Amino acid sequence: MASRRTTGKRRPGGGGKRRRKGREINVVPWIAGAVALFAVFKVALPFIERNWPWFAAAAVAALALTATVAFARARAQAAREHRWLLENMELEKVDRLTGPEFERLTAGLLRRDGFREVQELGGAGDRGVDLIARAPDGRPFAFQCKRYTGRVGAPEVRNFLGALAYAFAGHTGVLVTSGSLTRHALTEARQADLILIERELLAAWLRGGTPFPRGVDRSG
Repeated sequence: MASRRTTGKRRPGGGGKRRRKGREINVVPWIAGAVALFAVFKVALPFIERNWPWFAAAAVAALALTATVAFARARAQAAREHRWLLENMELEKVDRLTGPEFERLTAGLLRRDGFREVQELGGAGDRGVDLIARAPDGRPFAFQCKRYTGRVGAPEVRNFLGALAYAFAGHTGVLVTSGSLTRHALTEARQADLILIERELLAAWLRGGTPFPRGVDRSG
């Protein structure tokens, strides 16, 4: 009867390598790098201690430069948004906007009127609300924006009311559309005390008027 022979391969010696998740990692370069970094730090430390005011001044200057660049970029962005807003202050141009651009326009109008904490939520996962903002008097508002050439139907109004009842409870609801509402949609919106900004009121808002009821103080 032939005897069984088991053959096995010997694992080569470590040689400074460690096996991790099926791969061999050579730790020698890491150790050498750490030693070199420590040596450089030890040599440079006395120089840093002797010249620490210069290093502190350089750090302050770098922070100031970073803040200046960030501020300049923010101002440039605000200027671009303001120009874009002015270029789309007519209904004819609004009718050519995409849905996201109409939300952007509405957000710009809110900022112009002194609303704070304006956030654009439109898109996937917006939970039925495109914008939220806080009025100058502190009240929270939630906006649904419909860039329609036709009419907004009752199902859209119900979806918005559902979002206000659950995900955005406590917010005053505002439906903004470049079109108008159907008769049934108008009835349901008024029963729920939604603020409605339809086409004619939107045109007045673009010209500088306010579509909001008295009590929403624009002066802040």
